[in-house]
Amino acid sequence: MGARGEETSTVHRSGEPVTTKLRRIAEKARREPNFKFTSLYHLMNEELLRGCFKRLRNDAAAGIDKMTKDMYAKDLSANLSDLIDRLHRMAYKPQPVRRKYIPKPGSTKQRPLGIPCFEDKLVQAGLVRILESVYEQDFIENSYGFRPHRSCHNALRCLSEAVENNPTNHIVEADIKGFFDNVDQEWLMKFLAHRIEDKRIQRMVKRFLRAGVEEDGSVMISDEGTPQGGLCKESYYAKYFT
Repeated sequence: MGARGEETSTVHRSGEPVTTKLRRIAEKARREPNFKFTSLYHLMNEELLRGCFKRLRNDAAAGIDKMTKDMYAKDLSANLSDLIDRLHRMAYKPQPVRRKYIPKPGSTKQRPLGIPCFEDKLVQAGLVRILESVYEQDFIENSYGFRPHRSCHNALRCLSEAVENNPTNHIVEADIKGFFDNVDQEWLMKFLAHRIEDKRIQRMVKRFLRAGVEEDGSVMISDEGTPQGGLCKESYYAKYFT
């Protein structure tokens, strides 16, 4: 069984910037790989979300609510205050993502893309910062997918160096067909609980999984899969739980 405890001394330090608190969480996660974090959701505060707001793209497509970053910025302080109030009352409910199809490189098929509403992008970005502080510590060096300060270029550079400097007979490329359409949500939540026992974090992740997809005026909700395109729904579910 993993260690479990109230990480008050690690996380609840008044006056510290959120970045410092996240760094302390990362340090604890690295030192104690079996530790279960029980108190993280309070980090979804104005400081964290304001920082996430700055990092969101200015030209990103709008979701079903038609809200853009520029529109949200016109009354940013009031909007963030209202959002934080709803988050901490657990009254925040993600909206369905808008489905759009884009060309799939190297194929005649089209790739379904999910476009979340602006506030959903913002909340997902905050959750990503928290999840990242815990799960980044568990990855091996040659894992490059969707990780901070890493890219496919780093992976290709590492592969090139390995092939050029070591005897190599085979290179195998493998992909999981329809991965995001078939993610088992129940197992994903079980994996999340291995390290994060904060029930509010779990509930919010589950709400995003169950938000559904809007297409041609109809909303579809599935017990499996994650709509592609969101900050959490694609990149970080794949990174953390596979």
